[in-house]
Amino acid sequence: MTSNHSFSRRRFIKTAGAAAIAAPVIMQSSMAGSSKVPASDRINLGIIGCGGLGNANLNACSSQPGVVVTAACDVWKDRLDPVLAKFGSTCTGYTDFREMLQRKDLDAVIIATPAHWHAVMAIAAAEAGKDIYLQKPMTMHFGESLAVRNAVKKHNVICQVGTQIHASDNYRRVVELIRSGNLGDIGSVRTFFVMNEAPNGIGSGNNTMNIPKGLDWDLWVGPARMQPFNPNLVKDAFYHCFWMDFSGGWTPGMAPHIIDLPVWALDLGLPLEVSATGGRFILKDDGDVYDNHEVLIRYPKLNMTWMNSITNSYGFDFLRGKESRRRLGIYFHGVNGTLQTDYENHIILPEGNRMDGMETPPVSIPSSPGHELEWLECIRSRKQPSCNPAYHVKIDIPLTLSTLSLKLGRSIRFDPDTEKIIGDNEAVRLSVPEYRSPWKLPLEYL
Repeated sequence: MTSNHSFSRRRFIKTAGAAAIAAPVIMQSSMAGSSKVPASDRINLGIIGCGGLGNANLNACSSQPGVVVTAACDVWKDRLDPVLAKFGSTCTGYTDFREMLQRKDLDAVIIATPAHWHAVMAIAAAEAGKDIYLQKPMTMHFGESLAVRNAVKKHNVICQVGTQIHASDNYRRVVELIRSGNLGDIGSVRTFFVMNEAPNGIGSGNNTMNIPKGLDWDLWVGPARMQPFNPNLVKDAFYHCFWMDFSGGWTPGMAPHIIDLPVWALDLGLPLEVSATGGRFILKDDGDVYDNHEVLIRYPKLNMTWMNSITNSYGFDFLRGKESRRRLGIYFHGVNGTLQTDYENHIILPEGNRMDGMETPPVSIPSSPGHELEWLECIRSRKQPSCNPAYHVKIDIPLTLSTLSLKLGRSIRFDPDTEKIIGDNEAVRLSVPEYRSPWKLPLEYL
């Protein structure tokens, strides 16, 4: 990974700006075009982070003709060995992703590590010329969001951010309904994700220096603040979200799937202002994440709210039973009616008779072949997939600004045209993370 030491963090704070944001592209399974990897040839695929999400992505890709699992990387032998056993005839194992990315025969890589690694690894992969499937959240900080997008663009690699719900037919039907105009002007959108882990969360008293054999804890922590080993932290992506340093909490953990739909359907750009409130009110466990988070995202012609609670699972119209469970939903409030939806279903609630005679719009957005399969097709066609970073910054930036607003205790004003935080030098400074030595964010991409 290159590093331009003449481009200082202070210089970014004064001058940060970036290229215009591209609209998403909806792919069909019959894509074709000029390609770095001819359709008749194989795609040599690697993976960094061999946990549950990574394995799901890897299995979806490896099931396709012409895809050969060539390399796998994990800092924990217990996670790496099963992948090597499954793909042993073609796959070489690594514990350091930098060594793996040096392979000239590696075409593409899945990055499915905890979120604190995403920016460093994605930029390194782009510099190495590898196409990228990057699990969500894309990044944890505003500066990282710009850097990943700009690195992908500069090095002309194909990148799909792993918000797989984007590939669902339900989301496509909602986009068509919103864009039909049947709801009329939409002044507000409400989104939420809730569950109840109170009061004990992931439990207490499990921090230890007894690191399991075969785990490189220093490399697992990487650019984040060094902390004691905790067996709950390393279980899977669900548990990462109880630690701020490794996830940013449940807002980056779940909101990318959920606010993706209004950003897509309403073709939202970047926000004008992000305000957040909340804190750690109830949970008492080894983690340090907020347990309630309320966010207001202001755009030129509408407001969008995000509500996250991990101390109560009431789901509004999405309750569907008395049991305590994870629930989520999205409301589009238009002058003619409200559309409410989750991942799988949607209904419209008219305002009186304002929607009488309106017809359901015809299907116009083709079904996705699947989020990973779309990425593979784009590797061959050299067209960016639907959730490429140039699109995904419109999701990532409001969320990174929301956790920054929560940290600072004040609203953050933003200029969508210049992509700059306005009138808050402290917010600008904190928007670019300072990694634990020797890791550095390559500031030339800002």
